[in-house]
Amino acid sequence: MTYGEILAHIYGLRRFGIRPGLERIATLLQRLGNPQERLRVVHVAGTNGKGSTAAFLASILAEGGYRAGLFTSPHLTRFTERFRVNGREIAEESAARVAGQVLANAPEGTTFFEVVTAMALLHFVEEGVDAAVLEAGMGGGADATSAATGILTVITPVALDHCEWLGDTIPAIAREKAGLIRAGRPVVLSRQPAGARDVFIERGRSLGAPLVCFGADFSAAWDESSLAYDGLSLQLAGLRPGIGGRYQSANAATALAAAEILADNGFRLDSSALRAGIDAARWPGRMELLSGAPRVLLDGAHNPDGARALADSLTDYPRQRLIVVTGVMSDKDAAGILAPVLPLAHEVVAVTPAVERSLDAGRLAELCREKGLNAVAGGTVAEGLDLARQRAGAQDLILVCGSLFTVGEARAILLSQRYEPFRG
Repeated sequence: MTYGEILAHIYGLRRFGIRPGLERIATLLQRLGNPQERLRVVHVAGTNGKGSTAAFLASILAEGGYRAGLFTSPHLTRFTERFRVNGREIAEESAARVAGQVLANAPEGTTFFEVVTAMALLHFVEEGVDAAVLEAGMGGGADATSAATGILTVITPVALDHCEWLGDTIPAIAREKAGLIRAGRPVVLSRQPAGARDVFIERGRSLGAPLVCFGADFSAAWDESSLAYDGLSLQLAGLRPGIGGRYQSANAATALAAAEILADNGFRLDSSALRAGIDAARWPGRMELLSGAPRVLLDGAHNPDGARALADSLTDYPRQRLIVVTGVMSDKDAAGILAPVLPLAHEVVAVTPAVERSLDAGRLAELCREKGLNAVAGGTVAEGLDLARQRAGAQDLILVCGSLFTVGEARAILLSQRYEPFRG
């Protein structure tokens, strides 16, 4: 089959929906020769910041001279973004070949995420990576990535998200994420809300897993123009993270702490590799500024905690007016996501992203008007961007936010790239 044909087949697996559990992925990996057993895996779980943290860590490993595999989801514009080695995406031909192997061995009912997880593990073995950084899906212990036994677990901030699957309280979600903690294996814990930190500490204690915590064991703080890291055994000043946003301080610090632990476990990572990795890291669609007149800022915050971090970071972006282009999924808390950003907006253009279950632009515009905003329904993402640019002055800032799917579609349009919409 061609790449397009096999991609359509993989996307068709969404008919099986979300089905937590490890039985299918374990059977699939066994049929593939258990590629996960030939990899040194770092798990990155959490709700907010796990993609950025994983990208920082993979960049540090690459700058240290290692081949670093990075598996993330969902993709922003292209399916191949999910599988990277030292920042380079898998080629379409390789993706089709690896997918063919996985599908030929997949048990009945194997889900989309299980297939792509197996693809990542197989691809990383073929590429001879020294470390595979795996971003967990929505879960932890029941997540398909959990089929690989990691040498280190990193847990980024937990927030209320995917509550229908993970639970409707912070402790309940933390207990699910804690399923990735392994007996005797180290854990790096980022900043956590009340009710989550104690869950992770207790889980680590019960399994004899040494655990270090942001704030207690390591931290980072901004000065006027750079970031200073106060680590487990070293300090680094003058860091300039390649991923924008003040909120990246905790993500960068968490990745640096993880790198320090890896340096004590066979990876030769000196301070120059840590510094270069933080500076060289890139993560499209997260506080990504596209130059022009007006400038366009892309950020994929898709829950209230992420939106609050976005709003705080906007102080670093001078502008005359802020025009917000936003599209949200109908199964998300639209009011909660937009609440931190709307008070900063002069105008809002609501859009409907080209994925299933998107909230209608008209309904979203109405919701914004109910909050006292000057809001209009802009139609599709392309139409909304055109409208925002027509209304913006050269010194204004256009912010695209509300969902990774809105941001991904907008980024593809602005950079004239192919867009492959898919939730999963």
